Amino acid sequence: MPTFSVNVNRFDPYKTFAFLVYFGASTTPVAAVSKVGGLKRSSEPIDYKQGGDAIIRRGLGRTKYDDITLERGLTHDPDFAVWANAAQVLDKGAASTSLKDLRREVRIDLLNEARQPVYRFHLHRCWVSEYQALPDLDAGANAIALEHIKLAHEGWEQDLALSEPKEI
Repeated sequence: MPTFSVNVNRFDPYKTFAFLVYFGASTTPVAAVSKVGGLKRSSEPIDYKQGGDAIIRRGLGRTKYDDITLERGLTHDPDFAVWANAAQVLDKGAASTSLKDLRREVRIDLLNEARQPVYRFHLHRCWVSEYQALPDLDAGANAIALEHIKLAHEGWEQDLALSEPKEI
């Protein structure tokens, strides 16, 4: 992958409509993902007092990462269903796929106007906690059929080695 330098002259924020999502080590993006929930984390403060000190100190407690939702138009691509089914226990008493397929790494790339990745986030040990295979169907509506998965995960981090290419 080529090395890019930071464009220090950029003042406009990036748009939210240009992004790609990858499951596992795949180099092919997941088909037709149209919406990704925001990445959010929060840390609990821990209040404590030192002997003889009248000030209550605050320390860093546990960090919690919120689940994210991926949404896309209903297609024949099976990526969402296959992963969601990894945790489903069938009436035979066995998971539909190997439990090694339950957790995956997920990568989200935000793209600039030239469709080059400028921000990259890695989500660790993700698994599907909720799957909607089919939306409400309404013969009187004019809408796209959407499916979504909700991913529980054990944290995310930004790839700081990635920066925007310098515009010429």
